[in-house]
Amino acid sequence: MIDDLDIEFDDHDRDRSRHRRSADRRPSGRRQDDRGYGEPVYDDDSRYDQRRPKGKSKGKKKKKKRGKSGLALLLTLLLLGGLAGGIYVAYDKVSSFFVTPDYDGAGNGESITIEIKQGEYIADMANTLVKAGVIKSAAAFIEAAEANSESTGIQPGFYKVSKEMSGASAVTALLDLKNRIVKGITIPEHLISIQIYDKLSKELEIPVADFVAAAKDPVKLGVPDWWFKRNDGKKSAMGVEGFLYPSTYEFPPKPTAETVLKQMIDKFLDVTGKMKFADTVQAKLGGVSPYEALIVASIAQAESLDAKDLGPVARVMFNRVYKDFPCNCLQIDSAVNYSLRIRGKIPKDSNQILRSEQHNMADPYNTFDAPKYSGLPIGPIGNPGEAALRGAMDPPKNDYFYFMTTDSKGTMGYAKDWAGHCRNFQTAVKNKILTGHC
Repeated sequence: MIDDLDIEFDDHDRDRSRHRRSADRRPSGRRQDDRGYGEPVYDDDSRYDQRRPKGKSKGKKKKKKRGKSGLALLLTLLLLGGLAGGIYVAYDKVSSFFVTPDYDGAGNGESITIEIKQGEYIADMANTLVKAGVIKSAAAFIEAAEANSESTGIQPGFYKVSKEMSGASAVTALLDLKNRIVKGITIPEHLISIQIYDKLSKELEIPVADFVAAAKDPVKLGVPDWWFKRNDGKKSAMGVEGFLYPSTYEFPPKPTAETVLKQMIDKFLDVTGKMKFADTVQAKLGGVSPYEALIVASIAQAESLDAKDLGPVARVMFNRVYKDFPCNCLQIDSAVNYSLRIRGKIPKDSNQILRSEQHNMADPYNTFDAPKYSGLPIGPIGNPGEAALRGAMDPPKNDYFYFMTTDSKGTMGYAKDWAGHCRNFQTAVKNKILTGHC
């Protein structure tokens, strides 16, 4: 049953030495006729007169010639101007293929909130900024980031930036923590779901009732249905308890209860996925399901004050359920207190808990009465952190059936039998953390 229970561009070569059939190839000082032959060119009128046909008026000829020359000059200038304009337009269009589209400056003043997600690459950030209208092209941001060695320090979170920023300005804005919207909320390991709802409600101004309503469908929030499978034949609680991972969160502006719980569940799935929690449990704990190991992790988290006890306490839980322990029931007060809390009552120290509260036959989290309540409770009794999860998925071997906090520092005493447990109890009484007798 259980281990020992056992914008890519192609470079094209362009021929920049093409021959041009133009005036550039004409011999110096020659003018071509229609056949391509040249004749001498004279710049002064006297030499020109020697060439003009006889019988023609010199004055009229000179006036007529100058008129044609002026017209030719005008046409030439117009032609050259047109060619220059065409060349400029063509160059402008072609050059646009080689110049990265980008805005100028730090934006148009219109602010917008964008999110940089955990694990995103520079290209992912660039796409986010383009879609939001912050930058003109992804390439502009990528090039600016590559030119700025500090760009690797861009942190995940929400940022207030301007629309129509240059790529370089966008990189600078994301590196400036003054633009980062920080609404960090820390959820510690010892809180249960209703305590988490209360804390989130105060911080985010979302009614507790909204969290309660959203939590009714954990699968809709992202918990895979296989997580609720049990191998011990007992019913699962089918709730979000155990899946609200303790961590520090930065939630988006104006979130809903559903988006907040989903973000916490996503974190749980990310952490357990990276540590291979489910695979390790099934490989090292035999027939124990990941959900059952999650329940044990939550108990170890509730019972241990020192992180070094998380694994050993988890092993004691497995020993009680799967080894020869009387009634095969856990008999833990932390489950009683969990039941009190979810019913709106105040939790108690172990020596203040009533027997009627321990043996409440209507309590689905009863761990004292077999056979109805043998084995593990119907679900987690809190939300374990990474250390507790690791302790439950691969607990160190021991033969203990009992554990107890023996002093105010949280020192844990372990015992294999009732006699050893009573000695630990007397140590706790001596240290004034318990009263009475074993």
